[in-house]
Amino acid sequence: MAIETVASAEAFKALVAEITSQEGYREPVAFGIARVDRGQKNAEKILQANFGLINWRENFGSAAVFVKALEEAKCTVDFSGSEFVVTINETFVSNAMAAFAPFVSEATGDAHKNIQVIKALANIEDMGKDFRIVFLFEDVAPASVEAVYLKLYALSQSKAPLRGVNLNGAFGILSNVAWVGTTPYELDYLRENEIEMKLNGTYPQVDAVDKFPRYLQHIIPADNTRILEASKVRMGAQLAAGTTVMPGASYINFNAGTLGPVMVEGRISSSAIVGSGSDVGGGASILGVLSGTDGNPISIGENTLLGANSTCGIPLGDACIIDGGLAIFAGTKVAITEEERNKINEANPQNPLAPQESFRADMLQGLHGIHFRQDSTTGAVIARRSTREVLLNEDLH
Repeated sequence: MAIETVASAEAFKALVAEITSQEGYREPVAFGIARVDRGQKNAEKILQANFGLINWRENFGSAAVFVKALEEAKCTVDFSGSEFVVTINETFVSNAMAAFAPFVSEATGDAHKNIQVIKALANIEDMGKDFRIVFLFEDVAPASVEAVYLKLYALSQSKAPLRGVNLNGAFGILSNVAWVGTTPYELDYLRENEIEMKLNGTYPQVDAVDKFPRYLQHIIPADNTRILEASKVRMGAQLAAGTTVMPGASYINFNAGTLGPVMVEGRISSSAIVGSGSDVGGGASILGVLSGTDGNPISIGENTLLGANSTCGIPLGDACIIDGGLAIFAGTKVAITEEERNKINEANPQNPLAPQESFRADMLQGLHGIHFRQDSTTGAVIARRSTREVLLNEDLH
């Protein structure tokens, strides 16, 4: 059977209503069609998934059409699990085109992007086994490579909030591969063919060996966002417009990133989030949940400065400063004079500090306007009310 060409927008709405009213139908949390890279040695092994478009809690009419197109291509969608992944073919594409017929001529630019995906697939002569459709019905731990990549796209394209996607077990699902440009190679394949490839000059120039690709291999950043070295940002990172990532000691891991224009010259570890207008100085490090923060993910507020080679192990509020070279961990003892404590309390009326002279650093987490310093005479870590306003150079962002 095949979907008859839909003649009008009203007929399309009726078709969607008919599909979604079927017993057992579930609206997906997310869905998309990806071109997959398969193993050079094991063709059943998925190494990477390239999505031209992902849908995250949106475009449910297109999801219904894709379900119907699969059914007419003799593939029954299983709604009972948390996800469903299957290879598509030309029959699926022709059925989807018939359903989308009233809107095909309008599918350009930002309009009807799911139809643009189908139009692009219709122009591919031999689809083979290279294209897979993914439906996620729940945001639980992913079970497939395609599901992991869909979630990484959702993070990097800011369709899902940082720390807002379940990626538990992702490392166990993805394979460790050699990345040659945008192409992943099975390590076993390279080992088995190493001698021949090296002697005939076809051994590839390997850029990295990792389970995750680089951000720029999949994501087009905003016009005013700069990444000066592709290896410094991992897929699944989220970069707000205006972020600058310098080369050298900088790095942004997956499920971490920025909420506005930020200068990044240090490390933003997984789960760490940096607020707008902040500056992560050269060699500075924000600890991730696996780096000694006891599972307490770190957020850095707005207009905050982490000095060169500093370490931040607690969440910080707005307009804070950690001096260069200083390490602040949850258990770090911080001395605050009565005068400075009163000034800090004025800036944080909802969370006043108790009248004492020494604090664990985690007692100061999230407070605004704190300047962490080290007494050059005694070596003691001290905190004062910050008197500096951290402003980024607008010409550089």
